[in-house]
Amino acid sequence: MFTHDMFTALLWFAGVAALINITPGLDTMLVLRTSLAHGRTGGRAAALGILTGCLAWGLATAVGLTALLTASRLAFDALRIGGALYLVWLGGSALWQARRRAGSGAAGEPAAAAATADTTPEPMSAAAAGTAAQGRWAAFRAGIGTNLLNPKAGIFYMSLIPQFLPHDTPAFGATLLLTAIDVLELALWYWVVTTAAAALGERVRRPSVRRRMEQISGLAFLGFAANLLLTERA
Repeated sequence: MFTHDMFTALLWFAGVAALINITPGLDTMLVLRTSLAHGRTGGRAAALGILTGCLAWGLATAVGLTALLTASRLAFDALRIGGALYLVWLGGSALWQARRRAGSGAAGEPAAAAATADTTPEPMSAAAAGTAAQGRWAAFRAGIGTNLLNPKAGIFYMSLIPQFLPHDTPAFGATLLLTAIDVLELALWYWVVTTAAAALGERVRRPSVRRRMEQISGLAFLGFAANLLLTERA
């Protein structure tokens, strides 16, 4: 399987996939927003959900299921509309959180300033630990949901990976190998994003700034939803 042609194809695919992966898009925006709002662990939970979705799309491509997205108008539209509605829900939730922050913003500013000044760690209670676990699970669900309900993700794997498969290579194994390379690159990229965003989030605790971040991310989700609704089947 590992011929010279295959090795060359892997190198070319790794380069092209890396350029695509670092291009700002829905998944990166979700990881960035979650990291700013919920810290590094929340952002990485969202990233893990996205990576799980990518693995699922890669496996679907290997067995030929993603071809349904171009062959069936019904399947494509169902996934497209479902994904758009999910993004509308995420956007609306972010805007609602921003509105709630606005209601408690005046009282929260002094507390935020004190929290920024006092960096002494406090022990986490059992209730707080349970809430944190629920937050990570919600972030994971958001990541896998935005990825699996986005037909563009499936079309990406279906259209890009076959271009790098040598003619004499078993398609199933080679597709899974290229998927693994893409997922590993994404994992590295999301590690960079979550680390940088979490560090920034720890320094930007003012409720007014957090509220603005929620507003921007909410509008971005709604924009991605509109773009998805206007997407035509290839």
